[in-house]
Amino acid sequence: MNNNSNNILSEQKYNELLRENEKLKAENTKLRAKLAVQNNKYITVSNDLNTALNSFSWKITKPIRAISSFKSVIAKGLFFFKHHGLKATLVRIFKNNPHIKYKPKDFDEYNRIPDSVRKRQEAATFTQDIKFSVIVPLFNTPENYLKEMIESVRTQTYKNWELCLADGSDGEHSYIESIINEYKNQDERIKYRKLEKNLGISENTNACIDMATGDYIALFDHDDLLHPSALYEYAKVINDKQADFIYCDEDKFTNLGKGFFDAHFKPDFAVDNLRSNNYICHFTVFKKSLLDKAGKFRKEFDGSQDHDIILRLTEKAERIEHIPKILYHWRVSSVSVASDPYAKPYTIQAGINAVAEHLERVGLKGTVSSSPIHPNIYRIKYEIKDNPLVSILIPNYNHVEELSLCINSILQKSTYQNYEIIIIENNSNAETFEYYESLKDNPKIRVVVYKPEAGFNYSAINNFGAKYASGDYILLLNNDVEIISPEWIEEMLMFCQRDDVGAVGAKLYYPDDTIQHAGVILGVLTLAGHAFKNLPRNSNGYFGRASYQQDLSACTAACLMIKKSVFEEVGGFDEDLAVAFNDIDLCMKIRKKDYLIVFTPYAELYHYESQSRGIEDTPEKRERFSGEIQLFRKKWQAELDKGDPYYNPNLTLDREDFSFK
Repeated sequence: MNNNSNNILSEQKYNELLRENEKLKAENTKLRAKLAVQNNKYITVSNDLNTALNSFSWKITKPIRAISSFKSVIAKGLFFFKHHGLKATLVRIFKNNPHIKYKPKDFDEYNRIPDSVRKRQEAATFTQDIKFSVIVPLFNTPENYLKEMIESVRTQTYKNWELCLADGSDGEHSYIESIINEYKNQDERIKYRKLEKNLGISENTNACIDMATGDYIALFDHDDLLHPSALYEYAKVINDKQADFIYCDEDKFTNLGKGFFDAHFKPDFAVDNLRSNNYICHFTVFKKSLLDKAGKFRKEFDGSQDHDIILRLTEKAERIEHIPKILYHWRVSSVSVASDPYAKPYTIQAGINAVAEHLERVGLKGTVSSSPIHPNIYRIKYEIKDNPLVSILIPNYNHVEELSLCINSILQKSTYQNYEIIIIENNSNAETFEYYESLKDNPKIRVVVYKPEAGFNYSAINNFGAKYASGDYILLLNNDVEIISPEWIEEMLMFCQRDDVGAVGAKLYYPDDTIQHAGVILGVLTLAGHAFKNLPRNSNGYFGRASYQQDLSACTAACLMIKKSVFEEVGGFDEDLAVAFNDIDLCMKIRKKDYLIVFTPYAELYHYESQSRGIEDTPEKRERFSGEIQLFRKKWQAELDKGDPYYNPNLTLDREDFSFK
């Protein structure tokens, strides 16, 4: 009788909780709707502003505006101002705006570097006297672009180069040959070949390569500019690190006198980033002998020929190096892909084909498509092998409402069905156990009881729970998250199944639809920070990096999938890191075993951050937090000093928005 009575009471209590939960969800929906209305108003204002900025009246008043880049500042700073305030916005504008920072009037001024630097670089000697063959296919190149391009090679501080020019221009541009012949008379390092007809970008480039006698090939576009120290820096890294494939940072310009902008400070080599988009791009230099293994340019990939050959070359390269300096300036014109990818729509399919063939070559099965954010940024869906069991570990202490929301979202939304949920109970009250009782009839859910010897220890709880996992994949999950993407498990599993991947992280949002986590950057905010935190959910971040599949140093364990074998190989979580930095430490241990950490934006969740744990609001908690900082720093000081390879030393460590130092 007492048992029946208790069952009835617990069922009543559970139904009350369900009703309360539905009420809270309804209120949350209303709040989100209000936020959406406000965002729409904000977007409308932004669109109205853009309309005004493009109007005739705005353009004719340009001379009276004190800051020539004011239009760009407003358009790009609008969201930043909303989330970071006036002071941070002013710092961003006046410290980081490349238009204001660097605006040479003409080529002579552009080419000017300190005499002491030029003399030192020109006098430098290297063990390997590398000869660079600078490859430039020409096609109807405007006269001033041609001269500026050639001069940017001639004024290099490193002198052992040859400039190989293959000209596929039509008869209306015969001046090109005349100009180059004048340069050839002045400089024997310039080599020129007039093609009988335009063969297309790939075959024209191959014609340049056929002229090359250098040790390294340097790919250079006919209307762009090299920094005067470019070849010196490349010769230096080849000698210092025996690199056989090298690239650098870059920016853009329209014409000299209008400034450089859109500085692209890139990560070190990251294969998943490269599959998502050709972030390497310029200035690509590689050992000529690599062509014997990878092959030359292929005309069927015209429009995305650089992405294709970079994928093939990096597959074969033994030492890939990134120089974190802007040594290349990419000219933007009305027919340039740098300005508008739809200017050359055939590039989109060519890029998709290039990535698809790359996957075949390296033995990966998957489909490639343009991503939602940009046609030349790609989304890969890898084939999931078999139907492996995924063990979802959820530590829990009280907070029935949050846990119920989390569990229900998994059960109701997940399209992948071969999973088990292991709730790791940690000192909860009787009400929580009543909720557990309501779950007992679901065969997918188990509750295991962790009895701590001391206080809260996230690492120890998960290590305990992992012992009960039956799956080959462990999915660490906070109890204060809500699933958004139905295919969230598949999106992580498709990467985690790869032999080279150890763990995969997801994209998390705050309830107000701002980004909570789009990966972790080592060294930001002293030790580690969440990329693009607090930016709007629809923000693509710096060069799209908030919104495409990529390699990173770490991801949060609020939602992190790990091979169980890898979890065991690295010894699980470090239990000396009870609360803070334990997930970053886990990822660092995985990376040290030469596995990749992948972030996918297509596994999306809401994260009601730290609701179940609270904040560091007592002397004891602050002391513990300080101790964990010191322990993490002691373990990973060398990596912190070296810097995050998936970030860039030119980007700030003071904020999480990828703004410039």
